[in-house]
Amino acid sequence: MAGLDLDWISVFDAVYQSGSVSKAAERLGMAQSAASTALNKLRRHFDDRLFTRTAQGMLPTPRAQELYPALREVLAQLEIARGSRVAFDAPSAQRSFRICLTDISEVVLLPALLGHLRQAAPGVRIETEIVSTASARRLEDGEVDLAVGFMPQLDAGFYQQTLFKQNFVCLVAKDHPRITGARMTVKRFSSEAHAVVASSGTGHAIVDKTIAKQRIDRHVVAHLSSFLGVARIVARTELLVIVPRVLGEVLATQEPVKLVEPPFALPSYAVKQHWHERFHADAGNMWLRRTMAQLFGGG
Repeated sequence: MAGLDLDWISVFDAVYQSGSVSKAAERLGMAQSAASTALNKLRRHFDDRLFTRTAQGMLPTPRAQELYPALREVLAQLEIARGSRVAFDAPSAQRSFRICLTDISEVVLLPALLGHLRQAAPGVRIETEIVSTASARRLEDGEVDLAVGFMPQLDAGFYQQTLFKQNFVCLVAKDHPRITGARMTVKRFSSEAHAVVASSGTGHAIVDKTIAKQRIDRHVVAHLSSFLGVARIVARTELLVIVPRVLGEVLATQEPVKLVEPPFALPSYAVKQHWHERFHADAGNMWLRRTMAQLFGGG
């Protein structure tokens, strides 16, 4: 181990995470030939191929899997050491962060974050992408700095912090002819036509499971892929849709819709921010997480 070059270890880690020499080189900011040279030196050092090319990419050999925890620890300690010495100066920083969000978070959280950054960190740029099945891998690869929303698939293997708890409400047109009060009966709920949103990372599966478990009838006439247009649809129809309360409150300021309490109990869920252990001690990532907690935490 004493004879290893730290650059070699970085290449090993990047190839292990990305399954590609070219992606590893791109992430490390080096030429692909340099990454290949480092990998070849590692192979000679450990007398093992370490990675084998397959249809799924460069997969680690058993020897590489044995080595990974020790080499990862070396890099982690170096990252902690660097993070303790180098502060992130937000007012003068010039850096881009990529955040994985649900469509709800883009509507509810992103405007407040961008407004804050314009004053506190004008040189910081934010790029976003919608949560997907690839989100975990993109966090591991360093292609995404932070993921924010209800993402139970990220609860294992990632650092996480709860920002706030959320529950559900019904959203209907403000002038709905049959739903006039602040609450409705189960009978009224079942007799109305519903729209259902199947959007990743929003916790809506909790609603479906609860309704099915309680054997409550729901006449679904529209399946939507996103919450972004739901208020406009509801305002111009007599459809009923269940949405997270924080989203409903925002939508009620944009369209003639109103919030109505559901006639049965629905569980709450936690909106969290998630990040990978590789960036736990990165000064910029720490600042971004702290900013998100200050803006949206405690609820």
